[in-house]
Amino acid sequence: MTNLTELISELFVFALAAFIGFEVIRRVSPLLHTPLMSLTNALDAIAIVGAIVLVGENPHGFTAILGSIAIVAAASNVVGGLLITDRMLRMFKSNRAKKS
Repeated sequence: MTNLTELISELFVFALAAFIGFEVIRRVSPLLHTPLMSLTNALDAIAIVGAIVLVGENPHGFTAILGSIAIVAAASNVVGGLLITDRMLRMFKSNRAKKS
């Protein structure tokens, strides 16, 4: 019974964090997009380390599955964020640098 209540409370915290994160990101001004992407990349790197530790401590079961999903999701978010940030920074470079 304890495992079920722990699972329900952990799923509740996950759902609440997902909802709050979605609401915060949705209300951000487009001018703050690049600094926000840099911040989320740093946070996702922390999430990757935490998920690796989680999977390392319990390599079997439901925790390992969720940890593996977290690793893949956070890693894809970091890579996508870096690609988008690089593309946005290239848009602001002057054309004079390309001519020389």
